[in-house]
Amino acid sequence: MALSSGTEKNFAWKGRVAHVTQLGGIETSVLDNGPGRNTRIAWFDTGTGFRFKVVPDRGLDIVDAFFNAHSLAWISHAGITAPEPFSDHGITWLRSFAGGLMTTCGISHAGVPDSDEFGERGLHGPFSNTPAEITSIVQPDLLRGNMQMKICGIIKESSALGHKLEMRRTISGELGSPVVRIHDEVVNAGNQDAPHMLLYHLNFGWPLVDEGAEILWKGSWKARETVSEKIFNNEFSFHQCQPPLSEHAGSGEAACYIDAGTDADGIVTCGIFNQKIGVAFAVRYKKSQMPCLTNWQHWGYGEYVTGLEPATNFPIGQKEARATNKLIFLTPSESREYEMEFELIHDQDKLNDFRNSFN
Repeated sequence: MALSSGTEKNFAWKGRVAHVTQLGGIETSVLDNGPGRNTRIAWFDTGTGFRFKVVPDRGLDIVDAFFNAHSLAWISHAGITAPEPFSDHGITWLRSFAGGLMTTCGISHAGVPDSDEFGERGLHGPFSNTPAEITSIVQPDLLRGNMQMKICGIIKESSALGHKLEMRRTISGELGSPVVRIHDEVVNAGNQDAPHMLLYHLNFGWPLVDEGAEILWKGSWKARETVSEKIFNNEFSFHQCQPPLSEHAGSGEAACYIDAGTDADGIVTCGIFNQKIGVAFAVRYKKSQMPCLTNWQHWGYGEYVTGLEPATNFPIGQKEARATNKLIFLTPSESREYEMEFELIHDQDKLNDFRNSFN
């Protein structure tokens, strides 16, 4: 089910174009240099100026994203690296964290490293270091007038004699529309109850994120911990992007946990609005599927990013979620679906409507 309606279709190309790549579509390739060597990628071009790079070898997550000349996502110094499937210990996850528009955390553990009688778990789980099995790629079909494009795959978190979770992911778009949709289904493929946590780490960078740009969300909130109260307090403009801050060098950061408001259909909308470049990036999802939202702010010099993180749980880790009875368990063959939509907004009237919807 689509979270919003309306596209920006333009069929002026009819009778003038023979091959879909003249308009857009999906282009697959393999990186051949640097730490990402031999890593599969798939560029989506919506034909609207909005384009983004899906990385099948990193859980079908999205790294680079652009609108015309403007980058939308924050990319870490490491950039895209080959997957490291056994980096699920402590904070080793950070060594191969590319940032990117969407990094998925889970699917059994999301948040801080922890350990208990049920095992040891590293920061944010193994998902983003797990290659996907691609099951299909669908290109737009100009002759039949079908503008849809999508890539589908399966990502497994599995252990012999242990838990067996898998995600079936579809990323789809449409030529002529600056919208991308994520549809994920997580299923317990094993024969015992399995813990489940899921968090979408959405990372926005310059020039979309810049001093004075607005971080838009509505709802009640609380600072994650005492140090975060330096930004997340009622006297500070935490809905505005800050300049680089010396106190955010290294691991300096701030975050708050949000009980997001919804529209009449139960849809949460949040995003980034930058009037200076005339661009907004909207995120929409169903609160019934993901009741938790985190806003992460890290204004380090040369490492400048803010994140919006819809999730099944706040990033507290499996141990605390279990202790507070907030951990989800999937029974054998049980599944859960998650839908999320990203929209690039640049029309001035639509920008105004988007911004005003948070007043």
